[in-house]
Order: sequence, then C-alpha cells, then structure tokens
Amino acid sequence: MLKLDNRDLEILKVLAEEGRISKADLAKRINLSPSPCWKRLERLEAAGIIEGYGARFSLKNVAPHVTVFVTLELEHHRAEYFQAFERAIRNCDEVVACWAIGGGLDYLMQTVTRDIDSYQRFMDALLDRGLGVVRYFTYVVTKPVKQSAAPALDMLLAGMLGTDTTADNSE
Repeated sequence: MLKLDNRDLEILKVLAEEGRISKADLAKRINLSPSPCWKRLERLEAAGIIEGYGARFSLKNVAPHVTVFVTLELEHHRAEYFQAFERAIRNCDEVVACWAIGGGLDYLMQTVTRDIDSYQRFMDALLDRGLGVVRYFTYVVTKPVKQSAAPALDMLLAGMLGTDTTADNSE
C-alpha cells in the first residue's frame, strides 16, 4: 500500500471537489511546482488510489427516473453462490452500486430505472435468473438529502498524520 503524505492528501481533497482543475492550478493550490505535482498525481493513479475521473450531474434534469435501494438475502451462503450473484450484478445496467454487507442480509444494491414498473421488471428478471435470491426488500428514494463525491479525508485520517496538511513542503 502506498504511504500517503500531507501533499498527497491535499491533492486528493482538491480533486474530490474540483475534478476538472488543471494540473497547473492543482500545483498552485497545494503550493507545489508543476512537475513534482504531476509526478505525485501519476503515482496516485498508478497505485490505484485515484480510480478515475467523472462529472457529477443532476439526473433529474436529464431524464425521469427512480432510485431504489434494495437489500437482498441469498438462500445459500457458500462462496460459489456469492460469486455467481456478484458476476450477474456487475452486468446489470440498472445497478449503479452494490455492496456485500453483514448484519443479517447479504447485499445492498442501489438501482436507477425509468420508473417503478421498470424497476419491478428488472427485479422479476433478476429473480428468474436462479441466483438464489430468497428475499429482498425495496426502499424507494423520495428525495436526495446529501450526496458527496468522497468522504472527508481529514475526518478519516485524524491522528494518523499531522493536522496541518499544508506543512509538508517537500516535493
């Protein structure tokens, strides 16, 4: 695992909020010359810490849709059943995120479809695939309350690094 210093964390924080920032502006923001900044950026990408870049957009201004969270329980709790389910879910356009979870249920899925009818058709088709889904619960999103691109790094790393994330002047 790549050891991150304060400069790396500053790069990540800026990019989480301003993904379209130019490399030159990024270097200025973190008080580093362009060449070392670009090298750090490449290192973070190569290590898989930066997984990609994308735009956040208002889906409600693009197309009618419904977001539904679904908890699922599989009938059999053996590795081959989990693997088969996960392979199938990776190929479902309706599923925008899926997590394996603990605490009595097996998965939490986030789906986006045109409407409730298309969501139910998706679920019926999923159940017909014989993936061992024994039970599922549907939670329709009525409005977004908070959506963040990334969690607050300062909160997650409290105490691991110095609290002054700009103090590291090494390039």
